[in-house]
Amino acid sequence: MPAPDFLTTLTEFAPARLRGLPARFEAQKIAFGPVVFQCVRVAWKSGLLALLDAAGKAGASVEALAAQNSLSEYAISVVLETALSAGVVRREGEHYSLTRIGDNVLHDEMTQINIDYVHDVCYQGLFALEASLREEKPLGLKALGDWPTVYEGLPELPEPARASWFKFDHYYSDSAFAQALPHVFARKPRRLMDIGANTGKWSLHCLRHDPEVRLTLLDLPVQLAQARVTLENAGLLPRADLHPIDILDFDAPFPAGMDAVWMSQFLTCFSLTAIGHIFRRAAECLAPGGSVWVLDTFWDRQRHDIASYCLINTSPYFTAIASGNSKMYESSAIVASAEAHGLRLAETVDDLGISHSLLRFERTA
Repeated sequence: MPAPDFLTTLTEFAPARLRGLPARFEAQKIAFGPVVFQCVRVAWKSGLLALLDAAGKAGASVEALAAQNSLSEYAISVVLETALSAGVVRREGEHYSLTRIGDNVLHDEMTQINIDYVHDVCYQGLFALEASLREEKPLGLKALGDWPTVYEGLPELPEPARASWFKFDHYYSDSAFAQALPHVFARKPRRLMDIGANTGKWSLHCLRHDPEVRLTLLDLPVQLAQARVTLENAGLLPRADLHPIDILDFDAPFPAGMDAVWMSQFLTCFSLTAIGHIFRRAAECLAPGGSVWVLDTFWDRQRHDIASYCLINTSPYFTAIASGNSKMYESSAIVASAEAHGLRLAETVDDLGISHSLLRFERTA
């Protein structure tokens, strides 16, 4: 007699009003989500999924897998049974094999970057999410180190958190840089300011793209130290000005006379109040005819639901670990803030890179 499926088992003992409702099964997936995440991650990292991939459609038994893996038969059975419940593997008789979901975990770069980021950067800190939400402070950051926000601590993040953070950040931001460059340089800016320059990757793209442009990089001193190395190694530092600044010092002006002001995946690091002050200073520093460019992944401008899902669920990281009061925003919130602080939306370009939108603002007359 075949074993009952999971949905039948879950609904059999439910109150009458819930029996047969798939919603109850979905609710249990939420309840056990962290357990499933860890088991699937172990199945990937320990090499079990790779062994099943090599075994092909015939699959492999727990005993056969244990003969090729450092985990015991007991450990393998625990991990693979959870993976089975999540649809990552299938089982026929005593043999497990990989499903299309498991194939994505094993081979898809985005999936792997997201798993590493959630585990290495977010997982322990999210235990403090409720307290962080109430106090609007990144209380979960203590799991990684003792800094006011994650940005001051980036150069000192312990491994593997540091590597996973930068992989996640660069994977999503770098994908749109090449497509954004022609839009920004169509207006031939001579002085361009990169706010939140991070490791200097965007500035590097700009300096290589146009030999006449001069870059001003704004960021915390610890970040500019990394950007300096990036530009020095490329021989491009002479055309760059490094301007240390605490963006949250709202009285600190931005260097004036800019033809273009660039912010890539930067505003998500701040509250709407802080974003307003950033836009105000950006508008004030523009030269006549200058533009403010915002490149970001807005969850309301995605072509696919899965992209919106990933972006929305990145917001709790900003609460518990990054800053305590920022998130992944809808584009309408960013546009409204800009328009309330001396700018107007002049142009929107969607579908750059993986899931980015590029907004161009001009100073209000």
